[in-house]
Amino acid sequence: QVQLVESGGGLVQPGGSLRLSCAASRSIFSSYAMGWYRQAPGKQRELVEHITRGGSTDYADSVKGRFTISRDNAKTMVYLQMNSLKPDDTAVYYCNAARVSNAYWGQGTQVTVSS
Repeated sequence: QVQLVESGGGLVQPGGSLRLSCAASRSIFSSYAMGWYRQAPGKQRELVEHITRGGSTDYADSVKGRFTISRDNAKTMVYLQMNSLKPDDTAVYYCNAARVSNAYWGQGTQVTVSS
């Protein structure tokens, strides 16, 4: 059974930091690229950052220099370190596992940046 379980969301003040975690099933972790997406109210879901099996990353311009994705292959975990958070980063963040043929999504975790 494929599972992606996110954790680590919450309320943080502007300029603060959060680290999101995604626990992935071992059955998919070794063969899927992993990523984080987000969806703000009234907006489409968008890519935040993406990491391939080999460790190459891609990210949205809006998070450049502030967010960092990483993966721990031994623990089958994916992380998103978010620094210098802004109110515009407020969204539900989703973990994603994807390859050409299919993709899986977690249930999402809410991140709210507000003073």
